[in-house]
Amino acid sequence: MNEEAAPIGAASALGRLYVVATPIGNLGDATFRAIEVLKTVPLVAAEDTRLTRRLFARYEITTRLISYHARSGPRRQEELLEHLRAGWDLALVTDAGTPLVSDPGGELAAAWAADGGVVVPIPGASAVLAALVVSGLAVARWSFEGFLPRRGRERRERLARIAADERACVIYEAPSRVPDTLADLAAAAGGERRAAVCRELTKIHEEVVRGPLAELVRLAKAGELTLRGEFVLVLESITSADAVAKHLRDQGPASMADARAQVVRLVAGGAKRSDAVRQVASTTGLGRRELYRPD
Repeated sequence: MNEEAAPIGAASALGRLYVVATPIGNLGDATFRAIEVLKTVPLVAAEDTRLTRRLFARYEITTRLISYHARSGPRRQEELLEHLRAGWDLALVTDAGTPLVSDPGGELAAAWAADGGVVVPIPGASAVLAALVVSGLAVARWSFEGFLPRRGRERRERLARIAADERACVIYEAPSRVPDTLADLAAAAGGERRAAVCRELTKIHEEVVRGPLAELVRLAKAGELTLRGEFVLVLESITSADAVAKHLRDQGPASMADARAQVVRLVAGGAKRSDAVRQVASTTGLGRRELYRPD
């Protein structure tokens, strides 16, 4: 803690809103700082007080709880803002993970920031980051989509944007919708693009299944994916070689000159010549021996 900051929980001109990350499954993942804040503030606003009481019981926290969720309405938000305006600190938690990431709390934080209040992040567990690091995929640059639209044009357009984006992508999904979402991702991004299906992260039944989207779709249809618990899907980023392959497929049959030019571009991008030839040969159907020859 910053030694120059006012003590947590003390009354001051304006209270501070602490946005506190809580465990996504394993209660042992709570940070020391998160427990200190939750024990010291005079009030904690929780998405579901029943779930938060489990965490409180584990760490012997006795702070007063109040519910604050997506259906709380403007009156509850105003009550919390008045609490802060009176100079009292407030901690915000959700059922699991970091508040404001596909969870309620964004409007409260935005309103308090607009009032000139201080919003303090207390980082910790995050299903997004946990899925990225366990995926085993190329994910140095990534985007977060949360839950996709369930159907219609908005869903199709969102999937098309995800497929065209070179970055990796993280998606939350309900168990029953995982097979359909995998199939839609395969149709939009190509069955060869790799992904990871992450289930029950940090929990007893944690499981990660990796592979090309076409194979993951097959597993889902065959009933070989366990569709219970909480899911995070990670779609791998597009490498330069993948981008070239997709371009060639979209263009249809390529001339030998075009194919050799693609090999040159891949090599210029850092690929080994043998790997570049193999990639272009597999996507065009042209012979490797001919691709090795100069024009």
